[in-house]
Amino acid sequence: MAAAFEGVLLSSLSDTGEITQKFPVPLLLTVADESDNLIVKFKKRESNGPEAVHEVEVFKDTDTARVGKRAFVITHSKGTLLVLFPNSQESLRFHRIVDAFKTGQSNSTFRQRTDEASATQYFQFYGYLSQQQNMMQDYIRTSTYQRAILNNMEDFKDKVVLDVGAGSGILSFFAVQAGARKVFAVEASSMAKHAECLVYHNKVSDKVVVIPGKIEEITLPEPVDVIVSEPMGYMLFNERMLETYLHAKKWLKPQGKMFPTRGDLHIAPFSDTGLYMEQLNKANFWYQQSFHGVDLSSLREAAVKEYFRQPVVDTFDVRICLAKSLRHTVDFERATESDLHCIEIPLQFSLLQSGELHGLAFWFDVAFAGSVQTVWLSTGPTQPLTHWYQVRCLLESPLFVQRGQRLGGRVVLRSNRRQSYDVDIELELEGGVRACNSLDLKNPFFRYTGQPPQPPPGCHETSPSEAYWATLDANAGADSAAASQLVMNGMPLMNGTGVVDMHVQPAVVAQPQQQQPLGVHLSNVVSLGSLPSPGTVNSTKTVNSRAQAVPTSSIGGGISPALFNQQQVLLSSSSSTSQFPVNNSLMIGDYVTPGNILMPTGTYKN
Repeated sequence: MAAAFEGVLLSSLSDTGEITQKFPVPLLLTVADESDNLIVKFKKRESNGPEAVHEVEVFKDTDTARVGKRAFVITHSKGTLLVLFPNSQESLRFHRIVDAFKTGQSNSTFRQRTDEASATQYFQFYGYLSQQQNMMQDYIRTSTYQRAILNNMEDFKDKVVLDVGAGSGILSFFAVQAGARKVFAVEASSMAKHAECLVYHNKVSDKVVVIPGKIEEITLPEPVDVIVSEPMGYMLFNERMLETYLHAKKWLKPQGKMFPTRGDLHIAPFSDTGLYMEQLNKANFWYQQSFHGVDLSSLREAAVKEYFRQPVVDTFDVRICLAKSLRHTVDFERATESDLHCIEIPLQFSLLQSGELHGLAFWFDVAFAGSVQTVWLSTGPTQPLTHWYQVRCLLESPLFVQRGQRLGGRVVLRSNRRQSYDVDIELELEGGVRACNSLDLKNPFFRYTGQPPQPPPGCHETSPSEAYWATLDANAGADSAAASQLVMNGMPLMNGTGVVDMHVQPAVVAQPQQQQPLGVHLSNVVSLGSLPSPGTVNSTKTVNSRAQAVPTSSIGGGISPALFNQQQVLLSSSSSTSQFPVNNSLMIGDYVTPGNILMPTGTYKN
């Protein structure tokens, strides 16, 4: 319930009834609903900064009262405030906001679909700078958004933009960079005050207006041309912010743009005996019949159900997938909120491998369909890792499948008031063999450790040992051939056998060494030059005949040790990364280890 009131006079009221005016001039009063309390701020009208001359919190047990037709009294721990409004209508509007908060009678769409305890926890989580940092330091996420906006400047130049769930306001700044005339940054958590601080100190207060509150409850002064947001959760739909994103369309002009424009949820059956046994073995703790003299075995069945109700959040080698992924698309420009209350996805796969089927893997791609260019952000297992990872849902009882068989079934996601979904999986193999499971997307198991995903067993079609020695022999032969061609002043330096022909003892010159950061080993440093620019398709050009391109999935811990000995490659793309400068020290928050720090590269010459 973000609301503003002009021309308010603020005074203090003593216990003896004495009224003392706190400020001699009328003030601007703003109210922000943070679920568990209201933040009432008083600002000078000529000030564009985030600083308030006075601020008070109103909780549900705070003493408040309307006095006469124009005044309102707030009693808090430090005293009593008397607020005088310019007219009775404004006083009544403020009274209704406070009364609706204290009685919990707000009828907003968000409150109807969300449990109060869940909302409090949710907005508290996103109110921490550390959580905003984790998302902002997801290089793929942040840079792709910037590229999508700046590569479609025609959609933003001189336009009015709405940033839904603005957080730190980073997308609002991108919109300003693209030439937006006005940006309304709506943020319901306490992060709104930090966003306001950034706006003020970056000198864009004339363009970016931070509005504290929920999009379902605020009022905008005018309709908008473009809506930007980052509403995706695990498995695309978790946290139910996509519904808030769709609700914001009530402010969108006809033919307005939405960034992102569509979302694709990908689903594929997978086989991973290691993951399955890991969950099963955890449940087997409860199989003990004498744990410190206590028989736990009666709870083993309940433990199995609990562990297998947890979706697993991590990354994996795409070769564990037994079939091509199926795609479920949501067109954000056409979809409604009710479309996301119950999502039923029919499944039909043609299996490409034989083996045990342990469950379904999920990931998503989103598209930014601009007037100039369409840019994609992918969280797939073949792409650089993001803070969304991938999600896998296990079956309690695996199915044995054969190549060429047809696998049918469905996935049903039912929304709940905990801002998440209950996931029901039903699979049927031709011949009538069935398997099913129900999972709680609100309670996932975060399994990602920073180690590279291992390929499934049995992927080698040639001897890995012979391939390794053959590579070494080839490298040694190439080095010897290259050395035999070295000359100085027309004289060969090598005789072809690695022996120096010249009898003059060469001087040894100490080369200056760059200081190495603590905890970083040079063997673990991967060049940014080997990674693709987000949102672009790269063409690779090798530096020499033996240089190999680093796979695009090598980021955020998913780096194979075998890559550390490979020479770097030069990448060229349709858009230079220099147009979108990113601090090279940024990492994906807590999701990478020092050994996987990305370092910039120079241009290598033969």
